Amino acid sequence: MTGARGARFPYGLVGLLGTWGLTRLVLLLFVFKVYVFPGPDVTSDVSVIYQGWYEVLRHGTFPLDDVTWQYPPAAALAILSPGLLPFLGYAQAFFVLAFLADFVVFGLLQYAGLRSGKTLRGCWVWVIGVPLLGPTVYARYDVMVTAVAVAALLAGTRHPRVMGALVGFGAMLKVWPVLLLVGAVRRRVWAAAAVTAAGIAVVFTVSMPGAVAFLTFQRDRGTEVESLGSLVFHVARQYGWDGQVLLNYGSVEFLGPYVDVVSTAALVLTGVAFGWLLLWRLRARQFLPHTLADAAFVAVLMFTTTSRVISPQYMVWLVGLAAVCLCFRGSRMTLPVGLVLGACLVTVLEFPVWFSHVVASDRLGITLLFVRNGLLVVATLLAALRLWRGTVSRPTPPLPSQAARTEETLASS
Repeated sequence: MTGARGARFPYGLVGLLGTWGLTRLVLLLFVFKVYVFPGPDVTSDVSVIYQGWYEVLRHGTFPLDDVTWQYPPAAALAILSPGLLPFLGYAQAFFVLAFLADFVVFGLLQYAGLRSGKTLRGCWVWVIGVPLLGPTVYARYDVMVTAVAVAALLAGTRHPRVMGALVGFGAMLKVWPVLLLVGAVRRRVWAAAAVTAAGIAVVFTVSMPGAVAFLTFQRDRGTEVESLGSLVFHVARQYGWDGQVLLNYGSVEFLGPYVDVVSTAALVLTGVAFGWLLLWRLRARQFLPHTLADAAFVAVLMFTTTSRVISPQYMVWLVGLAAVCLCFRGSRMTLPVGLVLGACLVTVLEFPVWFSHVVASDRLGITLLFVRNGLLVVATLLAALRLWRGTVSRPTPPLPSQAARTEETLASS
């Protein structure tokens, strides 16, 4: 049997590496504009916005007068990182670093998938999911944040302090990785995360003016045209709603009557989602090795789906967490992960391919948003239900070998 596995094993790795390499080559050809991807140019955020921030940040201050700067202080490290490759132009260096972050995630998932009790399904989710989103993945720094989050979750079972430090660092890059703590049961994880985040915040606050300006800029955002709440105004425009669609706070948003009401409703929904997560945490009785990743996936799904903004790069977060879930054989998230991958395919169609139809609120644009956001809603509800049933309602006792591994892990940590 060992020989048979040994005969099959290399072919799986060759297929993974070959598919990853081919799809990533295509993405690089698009961001380097060897070929032009349909729709608006997704690389302009790097060559215009990021590079503009770079020029400010390298002089020791945050972009205090730019309301589009809506990120925690450690995001400066991602924006400044192309300076590590001075032999390339800023945009070209950024694309290369995004590619390398993608490769790091691929390597981590492959390594994890070959360990006992794991599977390469998760690696395949990453290999397939990223190209479904198109070149936007390499034209935003979210793939770098996702790499930190994936490393944190994979370290969580055996190395709680490492996970905590990575979560703290990730939260200072783009806030959302703090949600990875939802399923963490060891105090060391929370302590390491708090100490790391606080240390980074203090260093940036002392050394660079404007480290916390992002909090005000985020507060004043409206309803972005791709969000769940935006569907209200897409439909309302067909019946004479007299609002506008404008570039506002760095994204295309609805402005006009009742926008504040819908934005407030989105915040309330997010609050309800966090309330559910708190209730789950208080009621959960069974924490298996995959629960940490499953809970993180559910939490980020809830945050993304109820947010006032669902930018295409948010889907990169979900693909990364979905991949970690399916690294575990016992994960119950297979169907929600499939729905997220379907949402990724629709996402690249609504942005950038047919984004003009979304902005125009025509039939095609509204249909794409209903399908994409509908898939996210169903995935969120289904994932939450499966998490609850697996840990609260009728927990299934682990197999003896699985229980032994869990006890050994807890003892070693």
